[in-house]
Amino acid sequence: LPIDSEHNAVFQCLPENYARDMDRQGVKRILLTASGGPFRTLEREALERVTPEQACAHPNWDMGRKISVDSATMMNKGLEVIEAHWLFDAAPERIKVVVHPQSVIHSMVEYVDGSVLAQLGNPDMRTPIAHALAWPERIASGVDSLNLFDVAHLDFEEPDLARFPCLALAFRAIEEGCSMPAILNAANEVAVAAFLSERCSFLQIPQIIEETMNTLQSEPADDLGVLLDADRRARETAERLVQAGVTRTC
Repeated sequence: LPIDSEHNAVFQCLPENYARDMDRQGVKRILLTASGGPFRTLEREALERVTPEQACAHPNWDMGRKISVDSATMMNKGLEVIEAHWLFDAAPERIKVVVHPQSVIHSMVEYVDGSVLAQLGNPDMRTPIAHALAWPERIASGVDSLNLFDVAHLDFEEPDLARFPCLALAFRAIEEGCSMPAILNAANEVAVAAFLSERCSFLQIPQIIEETMNTLQSEPADDLGVLLDADRRARETAERLVQAGVTRTC
């Protein structure tokens, strides 16, 4: 039972027996919503000067510093795409990211008949946790009811991959498969830690990840040892790039 708000929302919108065959159940694609983070409308030139404090100031969710930075780069959504791929056995081309600044719709499922089912609620992790704890029943979570009159309107945008290259890198990791998602994740953790300690700039985060992915070869992930080794090599490579300084524009 998925706990992350987006995957829990997808789970609630999928048919009960979706795992048997999504095509036979009429599922067309999964729509993962993203807030866009604090820099959704900031000019790309200004991103070079953002500080860790600015990156950690998420407009809707109260999260830790690392995940807040992932939200600002949209790497968190890239990792969620990878998770959705495995959780729901969905091909990458059947997963689409939709920027939804209000964070009221937590994700959607589109069906072949034109229907789109969405799970809505206030941005509060107690809702998906309560759903998973009580499933298939429902229990009170302590979350206030969603007031649609207060929400007033819902906005949707295409993700800007030029502004958020980390999202494109995550899709690349899925396509390459094998150990590449582990390489992506490890490089991101090193790059974000470097940004939070002011050893690299915000725009250098995707550069470090991409250079690490270009440097290391993906190997068949047929046992845990391969993945642990990929993680180790990616961290070492990313740390060298941090220390050397990455100047190439991503």
